[in-house]
Amino acid sequence: MSGFKRLELAGWQAVILHRPHPSVDALMRQLAMLHIDARLVWPQLDEADAGADVVFFDADSGHDGQFPWTAGLAPMPMIALVGTEAPGRIEWALSQGSTAHLLKPIGSSGAYSALLVAAHSHGVVRRKSDDIRHLEDRLQQRPAVVGAVLRLMQGGERDEAAAMKTLRSIAMTWRMTIEEAAETICRDDAPASRRGA
Repeated sequence: MSGFKRLELAGWQAVILHRPHPSVDALMRQLAMLHIDARLVWPQLDEADAGADVVFFDADSGHDGQFPWTAGLAPMPMIALVGTEAPGRIEWALSQGSTAHLLKPIGSSGAYSALLVAAHSHGVVRRKSDDIRHLEDRLQQRPAVVGAVLRLMQGGERDEAAAMKTLRSIAMTWRMTIEEAAETICRDDAPASRRGA
């Protein structure tokens, strides 16, 4: 499969947010065979649990406020343990950030594939979120780029294209992004010698 990395699960820490139950016992056995340390927690996670590598949670009796992070922003892969396919319960599990699920009753298999799917999906979501955040940051810096281009044009560049080319050259010389160089140029206290680099 193109772009898929084999995931090393041995040594992972798992938290299972569920009441004691035979399905949980079966899940614990599967995780032990994968060399994943798991512990059972109920009725909610605390800040220390945010360091886990994966969280399995009860989608059937779970409720808001069980996680110490904002819904949908889990710092690790989340796997819903689903016993009922009621639309409201599935919707709630998805709103918590579930990226995979296991159907209850849990037998002797399924945890491995759920872990792979959850870890992969969580990684994709994180990368896309990081990309969006980066683009939003760049978008917020666009007024500085416009300001720097105008300053460069006032300083002698003949047109917008020439000023933008100069800005790119300055950014490369200073080893900054175009946006960082633009902010430096626009600052009133930016040294004149740097502006003319």
